[in-house]
Amino acid sequence: MKTTLSILLILINVISFSVSAQEKTKKELKQERELKKQNEIKALIDSQNFVFEAQKATPQGGRLLQLDYNTYFLKFKADNATCDLPFFGRGYNVGYNSDGGIKFEGKPENVKVENKKNNTILKATVRGVSDVYDLTFSIFYNGNTTLSVSSNNRGPISYDGVIYAPKTAEKQ
Repeated sequence: MKTTLSILLILINVISFSVSAQEKTKKELKQERELKKQNEIKALIDSQNFVFEAQKATPQGGRLLQLDYNTYFLKFKADNATCDLPFFGRGYNVGYNSDGGIKFEGKPENVKVENKKNNTILKATVRGVSDVYDLTFSIFYNGNTTLSVSSNNRGPISYDGVIYAPKTAEKQ
């Protein structure tokens, strides 16, 4: 009886140890999620096809402004960029009947990508109808992004937000 009980206890210990050894810790699961997100962001940058959604704006004066979510965007593709962002700041050669925001559509030129340890810098120039816009994206691997926009007719402004893959309806 003692031998069967001791064999049974040893067998239970071996089974429970092997099951607990196969489970992943919370730290490992978190690292896997971060690595997956990082690979998704890198793929978006490499394809040069993503949507930037602005959540905060910081004009040249330095006052941080919260923006409405899902309203202001910049759709960036290798062959076309479409932008609808608000503008707060000084305009130099802006007409009185203009809508006041940064709105343009054009082909990105001089696209440069610089990979760093924690982020990627993507720079591009887009010619709109009445202005030339220099875009600088600082894209972190968790999806958070800072976009700096400078142009000939307006003061510089930066936006904080996120990038994500375009939805299937937006791809077409």
